[in-house]
Amino acid sequence: MLRFARIEYLYILLFIPVLILFYIYVFNRKKTALERFGNLELVSKLASATSRKKQILKVTLIILSFGLMSFSLSRPQIGTKYEEVKRVGQDIIVALDVSRSMLAEDIKPSRLEKAKHEIATIIDKLKGDRIGLIAFAGEAFVQCPLTLDYGAAKMFLDAMSTDLIPLQGTNISEAIALAIKSFNQRERKHKVLLLITDGEDHSGNALKMAEAAEKEGIVIYTVGIGSREGVPIPEFDDKGNKTGGFKKDKEGKVVTTKLDEVLLEKIALQTNGKYYRATPGEAELTKIYKAISGLEKKELGSKQFTQFEDRFQYILLLSFIFLTVEVFITERKKIKEEWKGRFAE
Repeated sequence: MLRFARIEYLYILLFIPVLILFYIYVFNRKKTALERFGNLELVSKLASATSRKKQILKVTLIILSFGLMSFSLSRPQIGTKYEEVKRVGQDIIVALDVSRSMLAEDIKPSRLEKAKHEIATIIDKLKGDRIGLIAFAGEAFVQCPLTLDYGAAKMFLDAMSTDLIPLQGTNISEAIALAIKSFNQRERKHKVLLLITDGEDHSGNALKMAEAAEKEGIVIYTVGIGSREGVPIPEFDDKGNKTGGFKKDKEGKVVTTKLDEVLLEKIALQTNGKYYRATPGEAELTKIYKAISGLEKKELGSKQFTQFEDRFQYILLLSFIFLTVEVFITERKKIKEEWKGRFAE
């Protein structure tokens, strides 16, 4: 089967008739010039050392070389080559807390932005693992289903903000429950949930859902982001600009948020996972990736690609051969002199 990788270059072949007409024009002009010089038959005898056949042969080789060179630019491909590509890895879902408490600035520029940066860094490290995203606050929803398209996952990650979920709060149990549904229900391993939050669970059912996740073979790694001391949550206007004030409760008191490491440690231990605390140096990222990489992997997909093999090299070589032969062909005839004997004068 013949195909062309760059079929648009075949249009260059349309110049071949133009090239032929050009050489016909040149030969006619040369003939006209000889006629003006004198009697054509006499001039032809005077120029008998020049071979018209060799001139035509040289022009033919030039045109053939041009045609083959143009043809090779289109990259003709013949035959097929089969390659089986296998991907092995884990199914990883990242559940990111997008509640208002993640706007706290005890970690610069904010807890949420820090978390998003860490997730993007982890995605860049992945090799063959499927990645999915869950956003949660008072409720949870799938921001990006499990995919091998890391570029798309990062695009969905960029869009995650505290405005995604109207119902506020931090419902960790809802995030775990949705992750359980998002994984393959028929498997009991190769499933990792990376839970990134400040740990302030308002549902009170996070540990029960962690037990359910353990039964489904899900390993949960928790990442606590924020400081252990309580910090206020800044207020923003409709345009996303800070107003200079802080979030207050119904009684007018400033609301503070602090990292609940105890809960996150319990969730991770329940599923044989591990708890990590986000740090400015991001040393935890290497530890998390190393832990995930050490888990047993599965084959996530196997695709068979048909790859056509290039054949333009042979055509290009033939083109250069024609061009080289043309260079060494002279336009002069081989004149045979009649031998008149040794005593001829």
